[in-house]
Amino acid sequence: MKRIQRKKHGEKKERDDEAVYLRREINLVSATSFVFGSVVGSGIFIAPKGVLMNSGSVGLSLLVWALSGILSMFGALCYAELGTTFTKSGSHYTYLLETLGPLPAFLRLWDEFIIIRPAVISYLSLAFGHYVVEPFFAPCTAPTVLVKLASILAVTFVVAVNCWSVTMATRTQVLLTVIKTFALVLIIVPGVIALVKGKTDNFQNGFELDGTALDKLPLAFYNGLYAFGGWFSLNSITEEVKNPNRTFPLAIIISMVTVTVFYVLVNMAYYTMMTPAELLQSDAVAVAFANRALHSIASVIPILVALSCLGTINVSIFGSPRMMFVGAREGHLPPIFSMIHIRRKTPLPAVLLLYPLTVLFLTTGEIYQLINFVSFSRWLFIAMATTGMLIHRYRFPLHPRPFKAPVVIVLTFTVVCFFIVGLSLYSDPWNTGWSCALTLVGVPFYYLTTNQFCLPSRWRRAFNSCSKKLQILLEVVQQEIKTY
Repeated sequence: MKRIQRKKHGEKKERDDEAVYLRREINLVSATSFVFGSVVGSGIFIAPKGVLMNSGSVGLSLLVWALSGILSMFGALCYAELGTTFTKSGSHYTYLLETLGPLPAFLRLWDEFIIIRPAVISYLSLAFGHYVVEPFFAPCTAPTVLVKLASILAVTFVVAVNCWSVTMATRTQVLLTVIKTFALVLIIVPGVIALVKGKTDNFQNGFELDGTALDKLPLAFYNGLYAFGGWFSLNSITEEVKNPNRTFPLAIIISMVTVTVFYVLVNMAYYTMMTPAELLQSDAVAVAFANRALHSIASVIPILVALSCLGTINVSIFGSPRMMFVGAREGHLPPIFSMIHIRRKTPLPAVLLLYPLTVLFLTTGEIYQLINFVSFSRWLFIAMATTGMLIHRYRFPLHPRPFKAPVVIVLTFTVVCFFIVGLSLYSDPWNTGWSCALTLVGVPFYYLTTNQFCLPSRWRRAFNSCSKKLQILLEVVQQEIKTY
């Protein structure tokens, strides 16, 4: 009898191994590296200038960095509850779908594909290109064509890795996270040594504002929170996380506490070697710091920053297609994007979907204006997701919640999110107005996808024919085992 049971168990395991579905391959180390790697991109090497400019003093800027980390931790804890309450991948899209309905969820998916993800990946890729190419042409300006070519090669490499293997993508992320950590430590250590030697001139009278108006302080938080962006990356891959009820809270707490401590120490290190005036004059703070504190190995810093950007690109290209994969599975995108490669077990069509639009944004160069669109849309939908979580708590008090964030944290974070949205409308009404317009353009597309029977039959047949040919060409099928 036991032999028969073992045989049946072996046959079931063999069928599961051969079946096409997304495996749970993300352990605690990989999950922590994804959150850490998503947060630590180019922001900490550039944003200190914006934080200091709008806070007005060294002491207040360090306080902004610490509070930005705490607020980001609040948001991450809210999303840890959402990630353990709703076991589907898809992050913001899934949570809006489950709490506020299909239309807000579709608009978030629309923004992700049209605005947010291509713009973010393009911005990071251009930062990568600048840091890789410019050292070869210093002190002259690097040719724009070469910068964009390096950027496109970076995106192509990361897309190829994510198409090839989930395991390869996660191992690449762990490696790049180690490199990011090394880059931060390389900045922190000279700063700590300088502090021990008593180099604290820039910290004297650290909270003197020098007449700076406090109404600019929200903009300092805006810059700080931008540098902490990405704490929600793990929620895009919920169905691939091992033991999510344990992994989600641990990965988020470990990574966010580590990032916050590192960010404060890095900024303290900057101030040991650079005066506030010198920091404000520098567009690449980390490079300027390295030229002062790390004379012999200063040339290494641009490469480390570039690899840091590459790690964040990898997280974006790994996580965002999962949102589109789930959206297609729910009927909000063509079914081809909910299919998986029969051998690689990767969501190949969803990964490839981002590539042409990202390359298009890179070649046009109109990226930095789109970043304003990204910030507004991102914070608006995050605020809606946490609001939806509160509504869901009220409507379904008995729904299982393996992890539950304190209501004070949820309310505080939601209010801050809506404040950031309001600040965007006040400080940059033109760009945020365009962002609203582009979001609302998605409304007719929502009704088109949910009422496909209204399309002419000839169009539907042509669309189905194209989908079948693409499916054969890409060697993809629908997942065969339910993973949520």
